[in-house]
Amino acid sequence: MRELDVGRVSDAIAALAVDACCNLGEDVIRFLDQAIEREKSETGRDVLVQLLENARLAHDKRAPLCQDTGLAVVFLEVGQEVHFTGGDLETAVNEGVQRGYTNGYLRKSAVADPIGARKNTDDNTPAMLHTRIVPGDKVRVTLAPKGGGAENMSALAMLKPSQGRQGAIDFIVDTVSKAGSNACPPIIVGVGIGGTFEKVAYLAKHALLREVGSTNPDPRLAELEDEIERRCNLLGIGPAGLGGTITVMDVFVEELPAHIASMPVAVNIQCNSARHKRVIL
Repeated sequence: MRELDVGRVSDAIAALAVDACCNLGEDVIRFLDQAIEREKSETGRDVLVQLLENARLAHDKRAPLCQDTGLAVVFLEVGQEVHFTGGDLETAVNEGVQRGYTNGYLRKSAVADPIGARKNTDDNTPAMLHTRIVPGDKVRVTLAPKGGGAENMSALAMLKPSQGRQGAIDFIVDTVSKAGSNACPPIIVGVGIGGTFEKVAYLAKHALLREVGSTNPDPRLAELEDEIERRCNLLGIGPAGLGGTITVMDVFVEELPAHIASMPVAVNIQCNSARHKRVIL
């Protein structure tokens, strides 16, 4: 059994918060750079150039990529041979978020009493925490700041099994179409299929952690991802919603078995500021 002080989790999350909000992933930068040549709209190409320049300035000045530094979505993959010491794990996660967002001068976007007073919690807590127990004695910490614009355009549907593959595709593409410019394209489309009402939403969120340009190891799902991406890009929404051929960076699908009477489908949209960073403790 390996002992790990929860203070190390706090330290990691505080650092990841600043890193994720200020440094765009190399996979996204690579996509934007290559997309400039493929985008048929002159305005769309100008937007892509500006997004790359924004990423460069954010990195050089250690400033947020976007003013909306999001809610802190934290994924913990905890090795079953790890024994945490020094306090409560969830408290440590929130302490890391508080420190990262406060010391890093990142905008705090969490409000308590969301259908009432909507008072800011002042430190961007609580974290949206997802924990899995996995084999081993390591802890994999991933922090994914999630802004409101793209999150607001996400959707979930409990489709009828008879609607099948085509029904799922139509719902996903319709969700992207309705999002339009509000989701700050080019976007990443995370898709969950199967499971239950709450699990399918998690699948869609977790799918966003994949590397842009990666191929689904399941050929059936890889084909589905390609078809959804093709149809979304035919919508003509384009970069920043100003028209063009590059509306979607990538589509990622995660799947689970479902109840015989159900076909849950969830779409979690990620804006062009596709931020997530991870560390292994």
